[in-house]
Amino acid sequence: MAAILIAGSLTAQSNTVPGLDGQIALIDSLTYWGRRGPAHPGGEIGMSMWNDMCNPGSVNIPWYAAMQPDHPFFGFLIVRESGGRMQQINDWSYLKHAFASANVNGSCGICVHPGTSSVMGVNCSDAYWASNNADREWLGPPDELDPWLGIWNPIGSYFDRGDPPVSGSAATDGQRSLVTTGWDSVKNRVTVQEGDLLVPGANYFYGIHLVHRGEAASNRVNNLASRGFDPTWSGGGWSFVNNSAGQVHGSILQHWAGATLDSNRNGNDDGTFYVAVNVTALGGGQYHYEYAVHNADNNRGGASLRVPLSAGAAVTAIGFDDIDDNPLNDWSGSVVGSEIVWSAPLSNPHNWNTIYNFWFDCDVPPSQGTVLIDQARVGPGQLSVAVPARVPSGVASAFVVSVGDGCGDCFASFYETFPNTGTTDLVGSSMSLTLTPDGYQVAAGSGSFQQPGGPGLGLGDDAETTVQLPFTLPYPGGSTDQLTICSNGFVSVGIGNGISWSPTTTALMLGLPRWSPLWTDLDPSAAGQVVFEATNAEVRLTWLDVPSWSSTLGNTFQIRFQSNGDVDYYWLQIGGESNGYLVGWSVGGVAADPGPTDLSAELGAGFLVCNSDQPGLTFAASSMPVVGTAVGLVSSNIPPGSPFGATALSLTEAVPPQDLTSLGMPGCEGYLVGQVVQELFVSPGVAHTSTLLVPNDQSLLGLVFAGQSFTYSPPLTPIGVISSNGLVFTVGAQ
Repeated sequence: MAAILIAGSLTAQSNTVPGLDGQIALIDSLTYWGRRGPAHPGGEIGMSMWNDMCNPGSVNIPWYAAMQPDHPFFGFLIVRESGGRMQQINDWSYLKHAFASANVNGSCGICVHPGTSSVMGVNCSDAYWASNNADREWLGPPDELDPWLGIWNPIGSYFDRGDPPVSGSAATDGQRSLVTTGWDSVKNRVTVQEGDLLVPGANYFYGIHLVHRGEAASNRVNNLASRGFDPTWSGGGWSFVNNSAGQVHGSILQHWAGATLDSNRNGNDDGTFYVAVNVTALGGGQYHYEYAVHNADNNRGGASLRVPLSAGAAVTAIGFDDIDDNPLNDWSGSVVGSEIVWSAPLSNPHNWNTIYNFWFDCDVPPSQGTVLIDQARVGPGQLSVAVPARVPSGVASAFVVSVGDGCGDCFASFYETFPNTGTTDLVGSSMSLTLTPDGYQVAAGSGSFQQPGGPGLGLGDDAETTVQLPFTLPYPGGSTDQLTICSNGFVSVGIGNGISWSPTTTALMLGLPRWSPLWTDLDPSAAGQVVFEATNAEVRLTWLDVPSWSSTLGNTFQIRFQSNGDVDYYWLQIGGESNGYLVGWSVGGVAADPGPTDLSAELGAGFLVCNSDQPGLTFAASSMPVVGTAVGLVSSNIPPGSPFGATALSLTEAVPPQDLTSLGMPGCEGYLVGQVVQELFVSPGVAHTSTLLVPNDQSLLGLVFAGQSFTYSPPLTPIGVISSNGLVFTVGAQ
């Protein structure tokens, strides 16, 4: 086994370009393009998503459009967690061939512009909108790409052959033959069966995988990004909104609550497999094992999965699932000697950018071990990839598994988006943003719209102007003595957010601090006006009967800035014809996306928007609970100024978790039953480590207990207490 793990390190990845490092900075805007097949819910839909990419490396990234081979590629995933299983629900989706780099400033800093769109300069960024990633002119089959080396051959490719294929030499002349006219709205886009989006209680996630030629494996974690979303069928189509499962880098499997996740690659000769494992005690000495295997960028693919098994173990209910509905190409699973082995038919190897599922029941509890993934194709490197994982090997191993999430998270932004047609539910209402030392306290407003009496600013279509304030306006995280007003319904702290007529959460989070009373494509050159009025105590901006572009229906709304930093929004009339609306606020500067807020539902109780993003309280272990050792119990993301907190342990995990709303802790969950305080700590700072001593007592092997931490952190909950995620410990000998 050591030889398998070490051999690849003796040689370098064959085509590494020193300093090359692409990064998926942001993914957003999962978009529905249409459906086909039987009536809902029996059809399938076409989807795409937005991504921002940037270059944090030290060399330019080649970006030559097809039919040249050297450019970035984007692969796509849609994943569902339900019934204790994390599985891919989209097809092996076609790849985006990136065709040009805009080379603008963004998440990687100030762009060193290379003077051409055929490379991405150092620190430069580029956005591929959902419409770009849905354009079939640039979508090709994933099996044409070597994801490990980033190599694609345009000669004889799908673009070269065309669809339907051309004949003769035209199919291999390196010239485009693809014509996409007349296609339905689903073909070649990210495709999902409607029924897979309608599972009650399921959690959904979408992800993007960046591949380009010559990037070292050590730089690739930020090539994968994923986040959560909620699908909704409206009767005529689908909509997808981001939720609080924010963007993370790495395998999409890390969103699987309660699972362990490990990975390994075939040395420096081929790419990475991620293996996530979730083990559930069924009672009566039985355990259910669930494996989700993500082939991230292994070109040779997987031909079998081998899980070590304790001698004499009883195994039942062996199962398998892949990304299609064809039972004839399913992998076969059985006990072979001291292993459970799933074997692939020749027609269905485990290819890159896909997730396959494996499961079984067993009478042996989990321990730490290694699973083997045998390679499917001939190529460089070892015959198998060994990945650490939880297995029923019969060895008493120590484990720590995180369950659930902590509460106390506080975002520096909020927003609600509204569809392209119809009206919002905010007409006739108002909203107050009251400045506090912690940020904005957002609630229903108590004032009323005031008819403007001043002159208009003379703003035209897609225009902006900067005005001087008669006072210094404080806001969360800063202050300003001027505002930049965009005709499209938003106000910024200074110039830099531009005149964007298309409201996106991406732009809201990345830009300068921005108030958006009604961001949409407004045209005051057609009718109405934008009025600016100021006194020493208040600045008032009014969009008075301004229509959306190409519409005659007016929009009337107002935003008022008080000298003490309080801000009020008022909506008198909303026309209802636009490219969509966005209402909210963001501190910007690569702020975290909190997911949408239903303002009409939440303003009554109100909510806090913090000065900066504050993640939820997190609880982790510094090591495994091996007998005779000390384990550090680390509470982190403690809100600044929290005076005290506690770690607690229990021999019983709360399953399901206890909703703590009734105790004055909305959004928090308890993961312990009958907990005992292990340590009370004071003035912890942003992190605190408690020490747990595990006695050197062999009778404790296999003991399972749970832990959680709490801090007193007002005003994040009504009683001021917040809770962390839970940890479930298994005491072991190794």
